[in-house]
Amino acid sequence: MTGTDAPSERTRVQRAPQRAAYDRATIEAILDEGLTCHVGFAVEGQPYVIPTNYGRVGDRLYLHGSSASRMLRSLRDGIPVCVTVTLLDGLVLARSAYHHSMNYRSVVVLGTAVEVTDPAERLLGLEAVSEHVLRGRWREVRPPSDKELRATMVLRLPVTETSAKIRTGPPLDDEEDYALPCWAGVIPLQLAPQPPVPDPRLAAGIALPASVREYRRPQPR
Repeated sequence: MTGTDAPSERTRVQRAPQRAAYDRATIEAILDEGLTCHVGFAVEGQPYVIPTNYGRVGDRLYLHGSSASRMLRSLRDGIPVCVTVTLLDGLVLARSAYHHSMNYRSVVVLGTAVEVTDPAERLLGLEAVSEHVLRGRWREVRPPSDKELRATMVLRLPVTETSAKIRTGPPLDDEEDYALPCWAGVIPLQLAPQPPVPDPRLAAGIALPASVREYRRPQPR
């Protein structure tokens, strides 16, 4: 997976550039399979990295949280932000400690997030976050109340200045180490759903909704 058409010099992969990908399909597939992102930013010279969930609509990422959130209040002022999403696919075990690695797919998005104030787009962003986590759930539950909407901030970040980095395959040992009597290979890893656990206060007679019953993890593209 390679590419040379980085959207900017600061998103061009420098370390192991043969693992870089800049095409839209690869980047969107990783974003769509991920569940959480890490948002990096600085306030008054102090760096922060905050985990959160997100949703994607076309070339826009939506983030949301409490209106009192320091992160969101800082981001809406227009400071630069870095959003990363990482999928871990396997532990790569080499014959030497130095060459141990991981198989992964990751995306970095750089830009400036802006607060969404249009009521219709705010709902669109919140629905995107909900549907990203569990497709179909938004239509099965009560929509946000006016009070809840006032307590929630929605941010939009363009997915334009971005890059992906991917590692696949077996370990890459030094040639002279291939003769060592050490097991080498890959332990594949996968995020897999377990049987649903009902809320202890769930009313009797409520069956599993379609969104839960039919939930499947996205398959890597």
